[in-house]
Amino acid sequence: MELTQLRRQFPALMQQVNGQSPLFLDGPGGSQVPQSVLSAMSAYLGYFNSNLGGAFFSSDKTVALMDDARQAVADFLNAPSKEQIVFGANMTSLTFSFSRAISRDWQAGDEVIVTNADHYSNVSSWRLAAEDKGASVLAARINEQDCTLDLAHFKSLLNENTKLVALTYASNTTGSINDIKQVVELAHQVGALVYVDAVHYAPHELIDVQALDCDFLACSAYKFFGPHVGIVYGKREHLEGFTPYKVEPAKDVIPGRWETGTQSFEGLAGVIAAIDYIASLSGMTQDTPRRERLAVAFAKTKQHEMKLSEYFLTRLEQLPQISLFGIADKSRLSERTPTFALTFEGFEPRQVSEFLGKQHICVWDGNFYAQGLCEQLGVMDKGGVVRIGCMHYNTVEELENLFMAFEQLLSA
Repeated sequence: MELTQLRRQFPALMQQVNGQSPLFLDGPGGSQVPQSVLSAMSAYLGYFNSNLGGAFFSSDKTVALMDDARQAVADFLNAPSKEQIVFGANMTSLTFSFSRAISRDWQAGDEVIVTNADHYSNVSSWRLAAEDKGASVLAARINEQDCTLDLAHFKSLLNENTKLVALTYASNTTGSINDIKQVVELAHQVGALVYVDAVHYAPHELIDVQALDCDFLACSAYKFFGPHVGIVYGKREHLEGFTPYKVEPAKDVIPGRWETGTQSFEGLAGVIAAIDYIASLSGMTQDTPRRERLAVAFAKTKQHEMKLSEYFLTRLEQLPQISLFGIADKSRLSERTPTFALTFEGFEPRQVSEFLGKQHICVWDGNFYAQGLCEQLGVMDKGGVVRIGCMHYNTVEELENLFMAFEQLLSA
């Protein structure tokens, strides 16, 4: 699909703000949403708003919708079964819930490994659970030159007392991608479970939970062009074996035993539409299995995002007043997402984002809940970093405008 045609599907990208077209370079904080997702959510709420288990048409529609949403996500993640997909309010709430169940049998002497690359939804959840049980939490460092996991340090922490490893697939701050498959293999050698935070990774590359062999993987639909719905994949033996905190009358079967309260059914309609939107980027007909279409679509968007990253890094080399945290080597573009963590000589991160915001260039500043990362990099008490995050709907022309703004700021 041609990029201009693709962008027309996003109302936010077509709007004018004070006579200007805004630049949305804030994707890591939440992507923009195509019209197909908005329409799907509105249609469900407008005609079928109901709950599960009723003896009438709109409840039947809701039951079918939830089933379709599980299948769509199973295709998205390559889960063996739709019964291994759990929905919730957001990834953080789900992770706290899972941490309580997984840690029920932990005791003093048990250990958990988190990493300094992680969003603290995948750190605090486990630290608090471990604290309740007298277990210890160890943090694996990152390689500061490229902000990837320090694998040697991780290996030094791993032992027979390790019960769980929690880590991110890709940093929501620097875009650096971790070798999850290798971590899973190492963790399983000592009998540890692995809980993967794929929130930042999910909109950028195809996920295959079976190939990774991870025990759990969490993501959020609002990062991949959908609404605010949290998602967790779990291996069947874990979803059936661990005991969740649940309402007594609720059925004790997977995946529902893990889902507390009424779900956002309109959100699930949006999840289906978001995944189908991504699949449509393949250009293939709908009679092709969804997983195949997703694979082709992600291969296409990856190539476009790598071009954006190459342009960004090339232009950045011309501005020595700006420092980059993360992978800067253009021969390693496949190892990062188009997300860039920057600091500016002579300017606090908030000053930069405010300057850009006045020109309707949307970027984020701060620590993005990646506290361990910002502490190790020494920017936690300096306002964090400026984060520029591209999605497949962004263009080189938008980055040209961004760098023109950078040059204006630095020359002021």
